[in-house]
Amino acid sequence: MTVLLKVEGITKRFRGLVAVDNVSLEVPQGAIYAVIGPNGAGKTTLFNMIAGEFAPNAGTIAFNGERVDGLSPDVICRRGVGRTFQIVKPFPALSVEDNVMVGALLRKPDIGAAREWTRVVLDRLDLFDKRAQRASSLTLPDRKRLEVARAIATEPKLLLLDEVMAGLRPTETDRMVDVFRRLNQNHGVTILLIEHVMRAVMALAQEILVLHHGAAIAKGAPKDVVREKAVIESYLGAEAVH
Repeated sequence: MTVLLKVEGITKRFRGLVAVDNVSLEVPQGAIYAVIGPNGAGKTTLFNMIAGEFAPNAGTIAFNGERVDGLSPDVICRRGVGRTFQIVKPFPALSVEDNVMVGALLRKPDIGAAREWTRVVLDRLDLFDKRAQRASSLTLPDRKRLEVARAIATEPKLLLLDEVMAGLRPTETDRMVDVFRRLNQNHGVTILLIEHVMRAVMALAQEILVLHHGAAIAKGAPKDVVREKAVIESYLGAEAVH
């Protein structure tokens, strides 16, 4: 299977703090891969390096066979990496449709083509009927889906999802899980997600990486990882596997 994203031994320091410590992972093309761990484990810092927000102090990041570590976020986005953020911040005064068009214009500078693609994306994210609403009027679940829609509009090969299910009710989580499964299976989007909602992780991921204090403490199939002693003690708690 082709490796789409290959991270080898990356480390990120902020003065005396080692936020990510010699972490490696490989995400196959077409996979759904999850990164879990307690708050402060280095998960978002890892994403920020993959997306170009930070350059690693050591190690390499290759996307689609080419080094991308140290490139700027806009260049990495053009290469085919889209991302969401923990705190969703749409353009509040713009409509849902215009928010998504901002992303669509990256690859479709023609307004008509961008609008057509935007409406396809809105339909995939179950937002088409709300396209004329102001983003500021949306509920939290709809704002979360709008965040995903803006990233999908850039036509990524790899989608980085940073806690997009945080704060959602179980039924809303299941709805998002279905959206991501369809994006992956029907539209070929490879997904790398950070998530605390284990209900979603177990439903989606084929492989999990567990971070703790910036270092990888476990990696493998979900059913195996969640039973490892170090993972239970540092993150899940014994009740999570019963």
